[in-house]
Amino acid sequence: MSNLKNSIMKKSNFFPTRLITITVLLFSFLSFMNSCKKASDVPGPNEVFIQAGAFDPSIITVTAGTTITWTNNDGIPHTVTSTSLSDTFDSGSIGNNETFHHTFNTVGTVNYKCTIHPAMTGSVVVN
Repeated sequence: MSNLKNSIMKKSNFFPTRLITITVLLFSFLSFMNSCKKASDVPGPNEVFIQAGAFDPSIITVTAGTTITWTNNDGIPHTVTSTSLSDTFDSGSIGNNETFHHTFNTVGTVNYKCTIHPAMTGSVVVN
């Protein structure tokens, strides 16, 4: 009878151990994949990414007539709101993986911020 009990105990411990091992391996794999830089992790010439609580790049230089696209990769809502009188715009709340576009036609520097997180600031230099 004790052999049967030991056999049942070994089988009942097998599943949780295997499940924990698979879970740890899965999280390790996902963490590794998330840490690998992909081309899409780097903003293009007329793009600004919102990630890690910042605008990336925080300063971008473009020629007049250029449209910039901001993409929120941060997982929480943000805004892109001008603080300059020369060019006013407000994206409203941008959710995760959402975008906002604005065309810059006037030469000069346009500053902007996230109204939800006012310490997040950026600038567009228009030539």
